[in-house]
Formats: sequence, structure tokens, C-alpha cells
Amino acid sequence: MLLKHDQHRLLHTPTPAAPDRFSGLAVSSSGYTLAPMTTVFQPGRENNFRFRILDDFGKTVQSFEQHHERPLHLIVIRRDLKHFQHLHPQIDQTGTWSVPLTLPEAGVYRIFTDFLRYSQAVTLGVDLAVVGNMPLNPPPKPSSVARTGGYEVHLETRELKTATNSLLSFVITQDGKPVQGLGTYLGARGHLVALREGDLAYLHVHAMNSNDTKHSIQFHAAFPSFGRYRLFLEFSHSGVIHRAEFSVEVPASAADQAS
Repeated sequence: MLLKHDQHRLLHTPTPAAPDRFSGLAVSSSGYTLAPMTTVFQPGRENNFRFRILDDFGKTVQSFEQHHERPLHLIVIRRDLKHFQHLHPQIDQTGTWSVPLTLPEAGVYRIFTDFLRYSQAVTLGVDLAVVGNMPLNPPPKPSSVARTGGYEVHLETRELKTATNSLLSFVITQDGKPVQGLGTYLGARGHLVALREGDLAYLHVHAMNSNDTKHSIQFHAAFPSFGRYRLFLEFSHSGVIHRAEFSVEVPASAADQAS
């Protein structure tokens, strides 16, 4: 016999869809829909960005599982892969999420909501418009070295693959010396968001629990397809969160070339 709350769950839980290799490309996925209260912003002006997550009955979802110490992660990026933000909104009793959000310059931004429901990871995306003329900047060229706040971060991985896991290893130095004592951020030694140039297909992974050198951070990541990606690595040192940005080229596999 089903308990009352189990019956409610069966009646009101969206039917899981087949997993999609390309996350974040749709406003609706896996039985959920991202519903922002507004999608137009003024440049450089802070707004209280509010949104809801709806189920496939159109009802507001009010309960979420903890996912890396937060019930929901909000990633923001302009479509030219600039102005990255990683935010953590708050939810009220009605199921409405809110977070202070400043979009610094004109252009079209993509936001991603990353959350967990019934052990199923769900990523939804929608565009926000910031009024004004956006300059056309060339995308960053691939590079294995990034500099941020006095740190130099080296991506040591030489071979990136599609569909199957690649091991990404980042070595962090300061003044030419390996950094010791890297801290944790949201329960992990590092966070990595990868966005595919063009359509902004989304990938979010967290660092492995590794016993190797304390100045390196390692991830397993399966890129959804070949192409150029922008990587955003977040790590903690001396109580401060830092972000290093890279552009990488993922080559086509033999299967990709044959299709």
C-alpha cells in the first residue's frame, strides 16, 4: 500500500524524459519549465531577478534537494561568453526564487538553473535581454594558461574527448610556486562550468576527491560534442573564491567524422 505522500508523489511528479547530451538548451526539459518574472534589463542596474520552476502540470515546484550544498545554482553568461556569474538564489514560501542580479553591459545573456529533483539533475536555460548596442568581439582563442588575482592556472590535459570522460587536471601556482592548502567551495575542491561556443550547451562538474598534489584540481568531464568550449574554473584559497577562464578545442572523434 502506498502512503499518502507516496501517492501524491506519483500523481504530481513529472515523468522523467530520456537524458539529453546537450543540457541547458531549452526552457523546458525533463518535465520542468523555467518561468522568469522578467527578461528585459537595463545595463549596470541591479535588479531583484525572480523566477519559478514549474512542473508539467504548470504548478510551482516548492521542494528541491540539496545539490552541492545548495538547492539551486544559477549560472549567468553573455552569449559571447563574457560576464560569467555563479549565483545562489533564495526561495520563498510560494516557490518563487529571487537573487540580486546586475548585468553589466548590453547584449543577450543566458541563464541556467541547475537543480536536483528526485535524484535527477535538471538544467534549464532562458535568454535575458539587456538594452543597448552590444559590441561584436571575437571569441577568446584556445589557451592552456589562465591568470586570475595573482594566480596562474595551467590546464595540463592534452586530449579532450566527446561523449566519454576526459580527465581535466588544473595546476595552480603563485609567484611561480605551487599553491598549497586549497580550500573547499560548496563541498568540493573546485567547480567547473563548460559552455559550448555558439549554442551554449552546458556542462557543470565538480572536482574529484583526490589524494594527489594539493595544488592541483582534477575533474572528469564528458563533452557533449566536438567544438570550442569556454571553461570557468572556481577554486578557493585563503578564504577567497577565485575564477580562472579558459578556451579549449575538443576535436571530432572517429564516430563524429563518420556521421
